[in-house]
Amino acid sequence: MEQANVQTSELYTLQLPSKTESIAQLEQLIEEIADKHNVAEDTFANMMTCLNEAVINAIVHGNKLDETRKVIVNAEVEPRRIVWTVTDEGPGFDYNNLADPTAPENLENLTGRGVFIIKHLADQCIFNTTGNEIELHFKI
Repeated sequence: MEQANVQTSELYTLQLPSKTESIAQLEQLIEEIADKHNVAEDTFANMMTCLNEAVINAIVHGNKLDETRKVIVNAEVEPRRIVWTVTDEGPGFDYNNLADPTAPENLENLTGRGVFIIKHLADQCIFNTTGNEIELHFKI
C-alpha cells in the first residue's frame, strides 16, 4: 500500500510583554528558524525588518506599551514558505486609510513608514478586519 505524501509544518509561538526589550526574543526566534531551515540571506533580512516593524507597532501603537498586554507571535514553517502572525491586544486600526509615506508632505516625517515597508518586503501581507493582527508570508 502506498503512503500518502504528507506535508508537515513546524509551529513556533512567542508571548511577548509590551515593552521594546521584547524585540530581542523575537530576533532570536527569527535567527533560530532561519538557521534551521536554511533561509536565504535576503529573505532573512526581509523577515527581520518586517517582523521588527510589526512587533514594534503592536507594542507601541496596539498595546500602548502596557506591559500587562501581550503581543503574540506565531510562525508556521512549511516546506516552501513561512507564515508569521503578529497579534496585539489593542483595538486595532484602519489599515486602509494610512497616510502615504511617499507623498511630498510626508517625506520628512520620522514615522509612518512601517506598514508601507512591510507591504513591500513580505511576499504577502494580510490584516484581520479589526487591524490588530497581521499575517506575513515569506517564500523560502
